[in-house]
Amino acid sequence: MAAPSGAAGCEDFAEFQELLRVMRTIDDRIVHELNTTIPTASFVGKVDPGQTCKELYQSLMDAHTSRERIIKNCISQTSTVVKTLKEEREKAHEDAALLKQLRKEQTKLKLMQSELNVEEVVNDRSWKVFNERCRIHYKPPKSQ
Repeated sequence: MAAPSGAAGCEDFAEFQELLRVMRTIDDRIVHELNTTIPTASFVGKVDPGQTCKELYQSLMDAHTSRERIIKNCISQTSTVVKTLKEEREKAHEDAALLKQLRKEQTKLKLMQSELNVEEVVNDRSWKVFNERCRIHYKPPKSQ
């Protein structure tokens, strides 16, 4: 799956979540992908399961890396906004609109940080399924 560039919509959390949902399609469909591409013993000669597993491994690695990069980039951007708003808040204690904006950004930051935990669960599930089906056909490099 081609990952969008690092220009993720970090301002709107719903847009951010939708982007991640679309990018997680490979993980959502991994069982189907493995069932349709890794042959059973009776069809083993017709498809190269080693090559198929290698390609799937690379696709998973690319997808996981892209999503992690986007999540961390949005966390960084939102953290900067929160820091700036906190500094402004120190100067204008009575500004209710500023306080409301600060709370909104802090909430968005917490939600984005929680997406890192979601990402870990999604990745762990995908690697578990991948390893169950591909371990005899392909040995990934030791970095995973």
